Amino acid sequence: MNEEALNHSIRKFLKMVGVQSQREIEQAVRRAVQENKVNGNAALPATMTLDIAGVQLHVKFDGMIELE
Repeated sequence: MNEEALNHSIRKFLKMVGVQSQREIEQAVRRAVQENKVNGNAALPATMTLDIAGVQLHVKFDGMIELE
């Protein structure tokens, strides 16, 4: 196994996930606020799940998305 290649691949994956996730969250929150489904100062529970089948990895991350 090439540690440098692994590290680079992981960082590339996490960057892609971070950028795309942020876009999706921003769009969903804006839409929900515009449709009066969410108050503009809400705190929204959020969950992210990471699965890598080849190594039997399944990890859940919990947090909050705060609008104010």
